[in-house]
Formats: sequence, structure tokens, C-alpha cells
Amino acid sequence: MSQAMNELARFVAETRFSDLPDALVSRAKRHILDTFGATLAGSNSPIARSVQQTVIAEGCAPVASIWGSDRQTSPRNAAWLNGVAAHMYELDDTGGCDHSGAVVLPAVIAALPLCQERVSGEALITAVVLGYDIGRRVLEACGGYAPHNEAGWHSTSTCGVFGAAAAVCSLLKLNQNQTAQALGIAASFSGGLWGFIHDGSQSKKLHAGRAAEGGVLAAMLAQKGLSGPSQTFEDVWGGFLKTLAPHSRQPEALIAGLGQVWKLNRCSIKPYASCRGTHSAIDAIGLLMAEHDCCAADIAQIRVYLNPFLLDMCGNTNLESLAAAQMSLPYALAARALFGHAGLEAYDGDKRTSADLAVMLDRIELHVDSQQASSDEPVVELETLSGERWRRQVTVPLGSPQNPLSDEDLLLKFRQLAHRVLSAEQVSKLQDYCLTLEGQTDATDLVNLLINR
Repeated sequence: MSQAMNELARFVAETRFSDLPDALVSRAKRHILDTFGATLAGSNSPIARSVQQTVIAEGCAPVASIWGSDRQTSPRNAAWLNGVAAHMYELDDTGGCDHSGAVVLPAVIAALPLCQERVSGEALITAVVLGYDIGRRVLEACGGYAPHNEAGWHSTSTCGVFGAAAAVCSLLKLNQNQTAQALGIAASFSGGLWGFIHDGSQSKKLHAGRAAEGGVLAAMLAQKGLSGPSQTFEDVWGGFLKTLAPHSRQPEALIAGLGQVWKLNRCSIKPYASCRGTHSAIDAIGLLMAEHDCCAADIAQIRVYLNPFLLDMCGNTNLESLAAAQMSLPYALAARALFGHAGLEAYDGDKRTSADLAVMLDRIELHVDSQQASSDEPVVELETLSGERWRRQVTVPLGSPQNPLSDEDLLLKFRQLAHRVLSAEQVSKLQDYCLTLEGQTDATDLVNLLINR
């Protein structure tokens, strides 16, 4: 077994709640609550219902719950279905594997029926934190978000499966060797391509669910004694890093600062229902309009100067599907300018097809700035009909760890999303439970709060 694999496996197997800083626990609870809100909102969407119908009839024991419904299925299918719902509306968190919440939390909750003893809130938080940590570390070992995703891999799926597996291993209290086997098995379940970006197809929504499912299955198989490749992260033919990140891999990142630098601390909670790549520009146009008392009718042109990677990822104006619109930077700007926000309602079908929206889209131009790095945020220029021009670059968009949503805004987002599926009373109880999670003694109580009876 390689040193890196041994170190990761030992870390997952031996880390306990008492090892987590208080601030990290508080942050974890925010992300847990936020992910529940995003998932509940997506749980009754047409795509989520379609995949539910595909697998719901599978016989299983034990059973796990599909959030926002009264249905049950196998743990691994529950992880998949809840993961699909979590990523449905682009409202789940980002900055981990990339979308860690939509991968890790569905896997952890789905694995609760597999546990031999009662799971405390502390154990649940610990598993979630470890899932975020390992998923991000694998992405950084691939060279980071930009090179891995520029190569065509969707890191939520390719790297997220490791995070899901680590989280479930922690929850099931697997030992170091079992955890190492699970991470090796997870490598074989890794996959997910950015091909959806070209036609707005819906496969992106499935990636988080597949990573969650793969993590659950990897841990279950390792618990039963199945082995995974011992040289997953070594420089060998068929190794994960050599295969998926042949030119950008940085294997030392797997264990750099392990147990000292917690990767959940770098994750963002999204205020807008769109790809994270659009958020800085949304903030910029909103600030420009507010600072100069400008309304949509005053706008002659919006010019965006951006890096080639962001142009390829979010430069489309295909609005035929919700998935396509949520990946469109021009649409995000047009929506913010016209509707005053870029929340979920701004992406409704009638908004996407409105004549006013089409007019505003025609006023938006994207220009490549070859001097910008892949991680640089775009510069937004607003020109009015009277000829005034203003520029703004928001380097730390709202929702980032350095510019977080306020507690009030976080709870408002959660309640608005969860209310789409659950009663007001149930939403209130779920919120209170999550915010006091470290004091809870039986996590199955949480599952009961996610069921829509």
C-alpha cells in the first residue's frame, strides 16, 4: 500500500469529532443545512422523479429514504437519487470536489441504515467533514479545479466519489485497511465528463448522484472484504492520477496539511441558482446598477472581459433547457439586470423565453482577456444609453468563505427551498435539528424530518 493511501486511510479511520475545530463544526452545520434545502427543492423536479421511477422498485434490505417523499429504496440508490436532487438547481455548495455537499451528504444519510449502532450528530458531522476533505484533496492532487476540468473531467463526479467513500467509511467505522480498499474501489467508480456543456443536456445533474452512490457502494464492498487497487495514487499505468491527470498531477497534495488544513473551510454556499463561474459577474452588475442608480431600461451594453476557460464553460446563450441556462453567463447577467436577482425563479421557463430577456441578451458581449488566468474573475463593464461607462471586478463573490452569506440569508435560502416540499412546521424542526446537530444522539431522527408524508 502506498504511503499516500495509508496516510489518507489512517486519517479517515482515526479522526474523531473532538479533533475538529469549533469553527469548522459551525461551518459544517451551515453546509449541511444548505444542502438539505437545495435537495428538498430539487426532490420533486421532473428529472428527479424520472430517476426515482427508474430505481424505486428495486428490492432491498435495509432501506433508506428519498428526501422530500415517503419512498424508500436501497442505500446506494437513495444516495444516487438524493445526490441528483441536491445538484438539480445549481443551488448546492461549491469549492470542494467541486460540489461536495451534493455528493457527501446524500451518501452519509443513505448509509445510516447500514450502521450497526446508533449514530450521533457528532459522528455525522465528522463523516461529512472528512468527505469534504478527501474529495477536495483528490482534486488538488489532480492539479486543482482548472486543469482537471479543462481536460474535460467533471470533478464533482471524478473526485467526489472519493469524498463519498471516505465519509461512509467514517460513519461505518471501517478500519484503516478497509478504508484504503474503499478508496481504491472508489477510483474504479470515478467518471463524469463535461460533454453536457455543448447542448445543455441533463447528464450533469446525474454526476453528483453517481459519485454519492459510488462512495456508498465502495464502502459497502470494502466492509465485505473486497479489495481495491493498492497503487491508486502511484505513478503507474492505470493509476488514478496518471490516467485522469497525466500532465497536471500533484500527488503531494493528497496529504499536505492533513488534519491541519480542513478543506471544507474553502467551500462556498451559493446565493444564485447558476454555475459558480457566473457569480462574480452577477455581483458586479448588481453593484454597478445600485451604485449608479441604473435600471434595466438604461442599459445600452454590458461587456464582460473573461478568461478562455470561463468562456468555454459559461459563454453559451442556449436557453432551451434549465440546465443550459444555469451554465450561461449572459443569461445570468440578463436575469440580474431585468429581474433584480438570479434566484431559482429567475430561471423559470417563462423568464427564459420572455421578449425582454431576449432584448437584454442582445446587449451583452463577451470578450476574451488573454491576460487573465483560469481562476480570475471577469471584469464587467456597463454602458448606459446616455454614454456613461463603469467597470467592476468582484474578486470575492458573495457566498465565498471570505464573503459569506449572513446567517439570516442562509436560513432564508434554506426555508424558501425546503418550503417547496415540506410543511412550515417540518422545515422549522429540520432547521433547528441541523443547527444543534452536535448535540443530537440519534441521526435517524434527522431522516424522519426529511420525509414528506
